[in-house]
Amino acid sequence: MSKNPLALKVAAPYARALFDFVNETGTLFEVTADMQNIQGLLFKSKELFKCLQNPLVSSDAKQEILIKVVGEKMNHETLQFLTTLIKRNRIDLLSTIIFSYLELVYKTANSRAFQIISAKDLSNGQRTRLIKKIKSIANQSRIMIQFNTDESLIGGFLIKNQGKVVDYSVKNKLQTLAKQLDRVLEI
Repeated sequence: MSKNPLALKVAAPYARALFDFVNETGTLFEVTADMQNIQGLLFKSKELFKCLQNPLVSSDAKQEILIKVVGEKMNHETLQFLTTLIKRNRIDLLSTIIFSYLELVYKTANSRAFQIISAKDLSNGQRTRLIKKIKSIANQSRIMIQFNTDESLIGGFLIKNQGKVVDYSVKNKLQTLAKQLDRVLEI
C-alpha cells in the first residue's frame, strides 16, 4: 500500500464506489473474498505487483496477465472492477484501493483495519504476537491487518490505523537523533 497521501485520496473514491456497488448487487461477501485473495497474491508475488506498477507495461498486457492469474477464480464484478482500474490507469493503486475497501467493509462489520509496514518480512510468530498485542491495545477482537515491507525503514515497523501512525522504525529513531544533534551543535 502506498504511503503517499495523494494516492490514498485517489484510491478512496474507487474503494467507496466498489463498496457501494457490491452492497447494491448483493455480492459483498464474494467480492470481499476476492479482494482479500488478490491482496495476499500481491503480497506473495512481488513480480505481479511490480508488473502492475510498471507504466511501461501496456494496459492490454496488464489485463491479460490479471485474467490469466486470477480470472477464472474471480467473481465477475471483481474482474469488471479490475478491468476498469486498468482502463483508467489506476491499477498501480490496487493495493491501496484494496486496503481502503477492506477498511470500509470492516468498519461496517464493527472491526478495525491496521497496516503494519516492516523493514523485512515478519515471521509468522512475529505476526501472531503483533496481532495479539494490537487486539489487546485496540480492545477489539475482530481486526484486519495488512502486512507490507519497506526496506527504507532499516529496522522496526510502522503501525497505521485510521490516519494515525505509530513509528517504531530505526529510520525514525535515527532522524530524531539527528535532529537532537543538530540542536545541540547549534548552541
